Amino acid sequence: MGFFRLVFANLFRNKIRTTLTMLSVAVAAFLFCALEGVLDTLEDAIKLGSETRLVTRNEISLVFPLPLSYKERIGSVAGVEDVTTQNWFGGQDPKDSRNFFAQFAVEENTYPMYKNEMEIIDAIEPQAARGVPDGMDARLAAYLEDRTAAIVGKSLFDRMGWKLGDTITINGTIYPGEWPFKIAAVYRAKKRSFGEETLFFHWDYLYEKSGREALAGIYVLKLADPDKAGDVSRAVDAMFENSTAQTKTETESAFQAGFVSMYGNIPFVLRVIGFAVVFAILLVAANTMVMAVRERTGEIGVYKTLGFTDGAIFRLVLAEAALITLTAGLCGTIASKLLIEKSGFNAGGMLPPMSVHWATVAAGVGVTLVVGAVSGMVPAWQAARLKIVDAMRRVG
Repeated sequence: MGFFRLVFANLFRNKIRTTLTMLSVAVAAFLFCALEGVLDTLEDAIKLGSETRLVTRNEISLVFPLPLSYKERIGSVAGVEDVTTQNWFGGQDPKDSRNFFAQFAVEENTYPMYKNEMEIIDAIEPQAARGVPDGMDARLAAYLEDRTAAIVGKSLFDRMGWKLGDTITINGTIYPGEWPFKIAAVYRAKKRSFGEETLFFHWDYLYEKSGREALAGIYVLKLADPDKAGDVSRAVDAMFENSTAQTKTETESAFQAGFVSMYGNIPFVLRVIGFAVVFAILLVAANTMVMAVRERTGEIGVYKTLGFTDGAIFRLVLAEAALITLTAGLCGTIASKLLIEKSGFNAGGMLPPMSVHWATVAAGVGVTLVVGAVSGMVPAWQAARLKIVDAMRRVG
């Protein structure tokens, strides 16, 4: 009988135990990749930001708004090609307050700035032919003629069962009251990390319906030359250095990184849990191999009587442990990538759709392979050192 046929024969001698062990390892590998997937998603959130755009916010905190008068002054800074205002709306679905999705009030010139991240795939027709500003998708003509119009992501559009032209209502929290929106267009994310679970609407609508009390949440600056980002940032912040609302200007990537850091030291916590999961795998696999070797003490003695060397016995036991953990690890890690990414979970639009990078899958498989080798090392060493006389005596 060949080496691998012998390995498979030994593994399936106790099918229930082998199956349960593989399930345990597969679940542990799934959890390991899921935890690492959170870190992958946070990394995607940081990468979402562009180095060609700057974000100006209140220096104290993102919670505090900025005066509207800042926009014109920021736009006058050398190197700033365009400026747009964005506000987090934070409304709730009146039918289900737990059905959270992100809403942003944005100015019209926001869309040309993000043409590399999103594209309009469907829109209602305008009541009358009209042009659109340079750089804007011509299908947004109907959106521009209605202050209550909104643009929603394809995923959100499908999930909510909306149709183009529908009027929906969102209950305001920061800006109280019922806010009707007309679904005028649907966008698709060109980059998966941009997400399709957000509703964008006119900033002017927010300003007017709030009784002209809305200020600017953040300003997004389009740069003429990305290499001048440092100079522009310093110039903008210096302009408001002695004002009551000082600013902090940074690249969009740095802004996203700062936003992610608001979640606290999540990477440390997740890695601690991940190592605990790996340790649990190690104990399960080691326990299985020790039991398997102990039950086959007499059989190992027979192998040696037939001429199997200590090295052959060592490799046989080690291969069994590696095969169990590697097979289960592959199943668990690949299932983690497929199921988690298919779920599209994005924390209500606060993060990009959750993803598990292939590098994480490879790391998970590598971890299970190492665990298999470590867990099989001791029982393999014990089996290799077992003397024929001792093996037969234990059986007797």
